[in-house]
Amino acid sequence: MPANLFRPTIDRRSFLASAASLAFAPLVSRGVRAGAPDKELRLVASPARLPIVGAPYPETDVWCYSGQSPGPEIRVRQGDRVRIVVENRLPEDTTVHWHGLRVPNAMDGAPDVTQSSIQPGESFFYEFPVPDAGTYWYHPHAHSAEQVGRGLAGAFIVEERNPLPVDRDMVWVLGDWRLRRDGAISEDFNNPMEMSMSGRIGNTVTINGRVPGRFAVRSGERIRLRLINAASARIFGLEFKDHRPLVIALDGQPIEPHWPDGGRIVLGPAMRADLIIEMAGAPGSSASVIDTFYRDLAYKLVELAYTDDPPLAARIAGGPSMLPANTMPEPELARGIRHEVTLTGGMMGGMGMGGGMGGMMGHGGMWAINGVAAHGHNMQPILTLDRGKSYVFAIDNKTAWYHPIHLHGHSFRVITRNGEPTRYREWCDTVLLAPRERADVVFVADNPGDWMFHCHILEHQEAGMMSVVRVT
Repeated sequence: MPANLFRPTIDRRSFLASAASLAFAPLVSRGVRAGAPDKELRLVASPARLPIVGAPYPETDVWCYSGQSPGPEIRVRQGDRVRIVVENRLPEDTTVHWHGLRVPNAMDGAPDVTQSSIQPGESFFYEFPVPDAGTYWYHPHAHSAEQVGRGLAGAFIVEERNPLPVDRDMVWVLGDWRLRRDGAISEDFNNPMEMSMSGRIGNTVTINGRVPGRFAVRSGERIRLRLINAASARIFGLEFKDHRPLVIALDGQPIEPHWPDGGRIVLGPAMRADLIIEMAGAPGSSASVIDTFYRDLAYKLVELAYTDDPPLAARIAGGPSMLPANTMPEPELARGIRHEVTLTGGMMGGMGMGGGMGGMMGHGGMWAINGVAAHGHNMQPILTLDRGKSYVFAIDNKTAWYHPIHLHGHSFRVITRNGEPTRYREWCDTVLLAPRERADVVFVADNPGDWMFHCHILEHQEAGMMSVVRVT
């Protein structure tokens, strides 16, 4: 068996047309040209069989986009407009959320908040501009834990107008699967015990939909490696042995280039990191990439295997690493309106709605945000924000578990952790909070509409840690 397998661990047509026209009315007034988009494609969500583990194990029945898991890599240039038709051939409804992209509200893919779900046999077209360069991804926001757990995810890359000089620009979509010994996906989704704890952690980790063995590199090359955590619950803590990855972006947003703390890149579900890695190993050598996040459960993710080719000339090594800023408006911290956001619940919570065993009586009441546990997607906003104003969300994790908290339609700066200023004031769309940790984030509420605000451990989201923030 592979090393990491089984490791613990009106009518519809009128509605669509009107929704699209509403979405694009403000965009045209902002100077986005009308007419044909720069990129058009179709995604078909459907069942398929794919070789997740590889021989001699049988193929796995998955759900995927256009016959691939992860789905087709969407790669565009900053400033492009895209049109994507999503066809649903699944046995249940679905949507697509464009994670991290600041899209118009009607295009956000949140069922019963921004659109009706796409029913089996139906299609929906998404059309939007991409104002910011960076590493993003797409996934369902209906029945998220199961649909992502069955393979529905894909990378969405927006290239800078002037990309950094590298020899290769690579994407690793990190996946986490729970497989039986016959290679089939275990059907125990939404287990109440797991939902009230760390979520559904799988036993098989993949890179780009396959259990990895080796990743071929050449001595002297400079690689931009885009990491995407597409797992429903697993947190990764990656160490690149004998290498010094330079972090240049988090959640698609440029950051001051730096070596990661302790040499480890930590990514909660939905989070991304862009790295520059100078491949300094000798021809024929190898080095391991280890995941050490969970105590006593470290494993080798993949081997960096150097080819026997002579080293590349150092024409790119040591080149620029700082990315240009994106287009988010800079928040005014001194004028920021403060809101307390309190996370409660889960096993060993000991306080608030959903704490202790009582929260297991119903999936919707295990977790809560500001004392409100979500039930489905028909929710009233917990906060109403004025467009154009700056806001500070003081997020207090009063639970015994990690929570990657994601705000749709916006990026924010993480400015403090446990009262201490952060070193880089990094832009993110998802912030990982450790148990009992507090973090302050600040942003400008510049994108009008109702936006999902939730934990991206998808089992936590479906068990109550999900809410709506309204920007008027």
